[in-house]
Order: sequence, then C-alpha cells, then structure tokens
Amino acid sequence: MQGRWAGPFERFSLGGVHDEAELRGHRRTYVGSLPGRIIQAIRRAGVNNPVLMLDEVDKMGRDFRGDPAAALLEILDPAQNHTFRDHYLDLPFDLSKVFFITTANTLDTISQPLLDRMEVIRLQGYSEREKAEIARRYLWPRRLKEAGILNSEVVLTDDVLNLVISRYTREAGVRQLEQMLGRLTRKVALTFADLPEDQARQPVTIQADILGAWLGSERFMPEEARKTLPPGVATGLAWTPTGGDVLYIETTLLPGSHELTLTGQLGDIMQESARAARSYLWSHAESMGLDISRFKRNGIHIHVPSGAIPKDGPSAGITMATALASAYEGKAVRSDTAMTGEISLSGLVLPVGGIKEKVLAAHRAGIKRIILPKANEKDLKDVPQEVRDELTFILAERVEEVLPAAFNPDSHDASSGSGSEPVTASSTDKDDA
Repeated sequence: MQGRWAGPFERFSLGGVHDEAELRGHRRTYVGSLPGRIIQAIRRAGVNNPVLMLDEVDKMGRDFRGDPAAALLEILDPAQNHTFRDHYLDLPFDLSKVFFITTANTLDTISQPLLDRMEVIRLQGYSEREKAEIARRYLWPRRLKEAGILNSEVVLTDDVLNLVISRYTREAGVRQLEQMLGRLTRKVALTFADLPEDQARQPVTIQADILGAWLGSERFMPEEARKTLPPGVATGLAWTPTGGDVLYIETTLLPGSHELTLTGQLGDIMQESARAARSYLWSHAESMGLDISRFKRNGIHIHVPSGAIPKDGPSAGITMATALASAYEGKAVRSDTAMTGEISLSGLVLPVGGIKEKVLAAHRAGIKRIILPKANEKDLKDVPQEVRDELTFILAERVEEVLPAAFNPDSHDASSGSGSEPVTASSTDKDDA
C-alpha cells in the first residue's frame, strides 16, 4: 500500500457491466442520474482512501454505450486518477489514495493496456492436504452449524475426508468440497430426524462404505502409477486448472513408414514438441548410442491417452523424447520415474510452469523419482516439505542427462554435464529469482 493506511473495505462486481456510465456516472441532465459505482463505494466507505475490490473484472462487456474497460484505464492509473472526473459530480476527485484490488479467473479477456496498469498476482490451487485442513477448520464446522448439528454428534475421520476430496471433487478451490460436506451433514440431520422422539441422539460415525449411498458413485478414479511400462511409454506430468495430473506418452514404431503420426487431441505446441524431440534424437542417434537405421526404416506413432481431452503446452517435450528413445531402443523406461520439461532442437531442457501441482500429482500417484529442468529448482520450495522428503529429484539441463536417468536405476550417479546431479528436497530451498 506504499506506506499509507488503507481505510474501510468495499466490494462490487463488474460481471455483466457493459455501460461505461456504471463507472463514470450519468450526467445530471438525465432523469434518475446517479454517480458511478466508484464514487458510490467511496461514499459508503466514508473515507477517501478505502480498499476497493473490483470483482470479476474479466467478465465485463461492451456495447454501443461504451467500454467499461476503457474507463478503468484512467481509474487504475496512478498517474491519472488523481483528477478523475465523475460525470455526475463534474468535479475532479482524487482516487490516488484508493487501494484497488481486481479479481479475475482468466486474463485472456482483459485488454493488454489494462493489464499494464495492474500488478498480476497468480493464486495457485489448493493441494489435497490444504483442502483437508480448510475443510477441518472452516467448512465442516460451518456446515454442521447450518444443519443444526453439534460437532460432538458426528465423527468425520481424516481417511473419510481424504476420500471425499480425492474421489468426489476435482477443483482448484473448495466449492465442490463444501457441497459434498453439506450433503453429508444433511444426511446426518435426516438420520436424527427419523429417530423416535423418546430416543436420544447417538454420535454418528461417517464410514467410507456409506459414501456411495450418501454421495452417489465416485466421480473420479484415483491416480495410480502403472506398475510396469512397456518399451515406448514414458510417464509425464501435466498441469490442469484443477491441479496436476500424470500423463502417459505412448509411442510405437510403424515399419515401412516414414511419417510421424500424432493422436490424442494434441495442440499445436505439443505437436511441435514431438517433432523437435524426434528430430533431435535422429540427428544425435550415433552419439547417443541409438540405431539410426531404425529411424530410417520406421515411422512413429505418438499417442496420449484420454483422447477426448484437449492437451497442449511444451512441458511434455522431454517425456516425448524419452518415449521415442525407448521405442527406438526397445528398452522400457523406469515405472517409478516421471518427468516434465520443454525440449529445444539443440537438446536443452527448458523450464516449465506448474511445478508444485505436477509434483503433488506425481506423489499422489505413487511416483518416487521426478526429472525436472535445472532452471525449475527454485520452484521446489513451494512443494510441502513432507512431500519433498519422500521424492528424489533429478535436475537436468540437456536431454543427454535425462535419458540415462530415465532408463538406468543408477544413471544419475554417472550422468555427465553440469546440473545433472540429483537433489533431494532438503537441498532445494532457495529464494525465487
């Protein structure tokens, strides 16, 4: 807040606002004219330096009455908003002391000039451990109170709570989780309501075997790592809006063909990663110990399961390279190892995003070793310590460091090049660059 005290808090939503006069106000010559929402919020706050939250800024519209986003350019610009002029007041008003906070679910619909006037702070989704703690402290007591049930009358064990989180919800926040907990409390309240009037309430223990009857069939299957991987399959890690996920890249040779076939609803960037991985392996086959004749005699088919789900992004680059090398070599990749990282045509392993979510997904699936770009070492500090203690991280700067670590159980001790030494979680607590 730049060293100044901020006054009371006011909030209003911009979702569906498509009239510029909603923010700038109406001229007093119109019947029923009013000041804009900014001035009204300051009037409600009673001070000239409140905290104003402009909610859902990405959901504003525009029509023949103007563009509200254009009005926000002046409102949020500290170099201009000290002389903001509301049409109703028709006098300059100083907004420079107001602390503005805007919220959005996506930045795609926000204009670039408006984004330039903001400091973007990205909030990551909750991990399952964090969801369990939020549910235990806040959501469960609130749902019990709404249902008129005492905390001593219901027992919800940690195992059952974790089962609800993993099998019945998949989200970045906790809205679905609160809905599931509300269903449980209503079922308990119904159980108490069906008791005879002369029978006292006995504590109800929610068991895992009654979740199917109370919450319905499980919505999501648990993520489990494959026990064994055939040649041509490698384990990758993906980021989704609801958290991380384990992604298997499957490849197979096509004798007599020279084409590269890609299936699984892969986006343009992911297809380019596959082509770059194949080209790099082909051009460096001799130095990497691969049989170059197999490149010449066989085409390749790359498939990513869950074909109904679109996938894109560069982070599967080293996974594709490993799966291709496995297919050409006829050697299986370690089933306890997952990886993520972008690949360049020169063999560099470039950093990617979503490291926390990906590592948590790998841990949840039972993965023990993770290969990451060396440049992402700083991001491991965001991963909970108890998760890091159970995993081994191999940091790589080049593809030549990835392949030995993916195939040979002891390869990380003999891998060459800088940045290829494995690191445990305790050695990665560094500040962000």
